[in-house]
Amino acid sequence: MAQSKRLTLDRLRFALSRINERLWVKPLVLCVLSIGGTFIAMLADDLGLSDVVPEIAMESVESLLSIMASSMLVVATFAVGSMVAAYASASAGATPRSIPLVIADDVTQNALSAFIGAFIFSIVSLITVQNDLYDTAGMFAIFVLTLLVFAIVIITFVRWVDRIARLGRVVNTIEKAEKAAGDALDRRRRLPTLGALKASPHQSDDQGIPICSSTVGYIQRIDLETLQSSAEALACRVVVLALPGKFVSTSRPLIRIEGCREQCEAFNRDAFTSAFSISSSRTFEDDPRFGLLALSEIADKALSPGINDPGTAINVIGTMVRLFTLWQSPLEGSLEPPSYDRVSVPELVVDDLFDDAFTAIARDGAGMVEVSIRLQKALWALAETDDDAMVAAARKHSRMALARSERAMSLPDDIDAVRRVAAFSAS
Repeated sequence: MAQSKRLTLDRLRFALSRINERLWVKPLVLCVLSIGGTFIAMLADDLGLSDVVPEIAMESVESLLSIMASSMLVVATFAVGSMVAAYASASAGATPRSIPLVIADDVTQNALSAFIGAFIFSIVSLITVQNDLYDTAGMFAIFVLTLLVFAIVIITFVRWVDRIARLGRVVNTIEKAEKAAGDALDRRRRLPTLGALKASPHQSDDQGIPICSSTVGYIQRIDLETLQSSAEALACRVVVLALPGKFVSTSRPLIRIEGCREQCEAFNRDAFTSAFSISSSRTFEDDPRFGLLALSEIADKALSPGINDPGTAINVIGTMVRLFTLWQSPLEGSLEPPSYDRVSVPELVVDDLFDDAFTAIARDGAGMVEVSIRLQKALWALAETDDDAMVAAARKHSRMALARSERAMSLPDDIDAVRRVAAFSAS
């Protein structure tokens, strides 16, 4: 039951994340609800409420609906223009990889949906009112619905103005990328092998039957339940060779089948490859390394000569420390036992996470003393943890960052300042 529930929630989370990246979904839902609300108001006439509700003049309702119809289309057009500008700002000032996070902003999507839904509601209601489709109770109901829609639009507009002023800004984009990376790291921290058995990330591919992808792209999600059921049908074991976020081609194996019965040599390979969702782009939900890479790209762009914003890079370095602190923090309770006993999945390698997070910053910020010092202090903080793998990775990247700074800096005082911090972190 627990396995089935977790599987259902995992699939639902992945599906909702893809839906949030589609701007047309919420406006479409609000349009349908708006049209439905207009016709539901007609039911008030069938309930015999005409004698107990006040009589509303048709002219007042028409006036309200006309004002709404003429204004909401303009506001919706303005909202779309503002959103496009925010997306362009996020792409130019941060990184194009952050665009899905900006598009999935709930407040902005809800605002656009409310404006378009209010416009559709006013048009349909205006047509029904002018064609005398309502009696006294129905007219009162549509009047109440109109006031309710007005209130929703005003509240949504006030919230949206505050959000659109910050949407697409670098600081806001960093916050969104940090949350996405933190959520992915926390899920992987609780399920280091995605609920399967542990496999070595450097296992040999000599044994077993390799299964390659039929398409080229990035792995977005792995359906472990499909792999488990396919392995049970063949009485074999499955070793996953490619985690979410890895770029695969038709010559790169996704999995390796071990212990397969001789009579099953001609098994259906599509039954296994269908468990992998492969697309042309990476996603944040099941790919913690992508979140770290997006943050690193934001810092790297800020360090470019055209932008020259070391403060943003320093901000990202602090974000990395928070994320790695979350990664190595102890769990409440013990890890759940593996749910998929015929599937083996490798854990994430801490050194790979450090490469994604710090290599670009250390390379392009090597000539800036303030960035180099802050990076050494961050690595020193991570080297103080109880995680041996993280300590080794932090010290390795500290040495590499120091070597880059020594080659990039020309002022001896700057080099000595970075050396003192690096020596302190290595002690």
